[in-house]
Amino acid sequence: MRKHLTHTFAIGTLVALLAGCATTTPSAPPAVDLPAPTTTELHLERWWTNFNDPALTSLVGEALQHNLDLQAAMARIETARAQVKLAQSDLYPSLSLGANAARTRSTQVGTNPLPPGFAATGNDIRIALNASYEVDLWGKYRTATRAAQNDLLATQYARETVQTVIAAEVARAYFGLLAADAQLRLLQDTLALRNETVTLQKDRAQAGVIGEYDLSQAIAERAAVAADIATAQRAVAQFESALAALTGRSPRDVYTPNVVRDASPAALVSVPTVPGGLPSNMLERRPDVRQFEKQLVAASLRVDRARADYFPSLSLTGALGTESGALRHLFSGPAFIWSLGAGLAQPLIGLKAIEANVDAQTARREEIVVGYRQTVQAAFRDVHDALAANETTRQALAAQSERRESLQRAVELSDLRYKSGYSPYLEVLDAQRQLLQAQTLQILAARDVRLALVDLAKALGGGWEYETAVEPTAAVK
Repeated sequence: MRKHLTHTFAIGTLVALLAGCATTTPSAPPAVDLPAPTTTELHLERWWTNFNDPALTSLVGEALQHNLDLQAAMARIETARAQVKLAQSDLYPSLSLGANAARTRSTQVGTNPLPPGFAATGNDIRIALNASYEVDLWGKYRTATRAAQNDLLATQYARETVQTVIAAEVARAYFGLLAADAQLRLLQDTLALRNETVTLQKDRAQAGVIGEYDLSQAIAERAAVAADIATAQRAVAQFESALAALTGRSPRDVYTPNVVRDASPAALVSVPTVPGGLPSNMLERRPDVRQFEKQLVAASLRVDRARADYFPSLSLTGALGTESGALRHLFSGPAFIWSLGAGLAQPLIGLKAIEANVDAQTARREEIVVGYRQTVQAAFRDVHDALAANETTRQALAAQSERRESLQRAVELSDLRYKSGYSPYLEVLDAQRQLLQAQTLQILAARDVRLALVDLAKALGGGWEYETAVEPTAAVK
């Protein structure tokens, strides 16, 4: 008994010493130099509703339900969830039911005959429950499970990243469609005026009031507008198919898209105001940053899991069943069998393979650290650029609106001067060209203001409930 206790104490001491050699890889994200926040809180979970456009809200909702990229992200979440279950299976004993039957024949060994009454042939029938369990001395299976759980959280944050991108892309395509619609209407109205001008110039040419040069210029301007209409029609068609694809519609509906939108002029120029500044919880808002944080935790845990292979493993085995040479005696009392066993294995050969795995997992962790820094850097660059665009696009819209109003008056004056004989027709055409350009640029400036707001909402991590979107997985620490 004393000898047994001595052996037990020695094994316990060895285990404690080896456990003391184990190290824990840091899992916290690296420190980065962050700018000071300039605002405390922003509510951008459903930022697209701030535009007060039911058509936009409906399209975004449709995309968040049916977009194929989001469905693929959901499938990756289910894959990660299955990996968690697979990792957890190593924490529990394995139990199997085995049935074996064998028939053997024995012969004499050398000159020694078989004992009297010993049958040369015999049967061996066995049915048993077999159990095995590796004691998780070093926590390698618990560590692997926690790594898989953090991978699951990372895939959930990846889905939220896809969701923010999809919502922004739908809004960008929608506002691009509204601008293309407005350009098309402007060009169609301009073409109607050009047709009237050509008709008038033909009458004047026949009456000898103007020459062939002025008539040719009018016809050429009409053709230029007709060419621009074809370009605008192509843009409208492309935006419609893009929205149909983003919302996850069938190939048939993508080929023949039907996108409902608000065609009123107010829908193009009215924009909500978003308070500028950098929120204090910027990194928490960005799901891509949080995704990298969870990936870093998982990678750190896998380094620890790889190091645990250096230490010995303790396996327990057991069996409970029945064994007999005849089937009729298989379930009788004397046929009952059982066994218990334990084994301790210390790796001696193959340590280089363990070292290589540790190095590979460490390199993978360093790669994720770099990726985290790049993601944080990109996040603050996105916010900086979006804030700058939000300010400058509004200034550009105000300037383009003023320019359009001035050119509208210039067209009226040039037409009066031409009809009074004070200026050539070329002056009228030049004023009309400038007005059409100013009207087009005003439409694009109004679109850019909206796109800047979309980019700002996306850069700030809008589009998901960042406080509750990802429920913590049980036992993740």
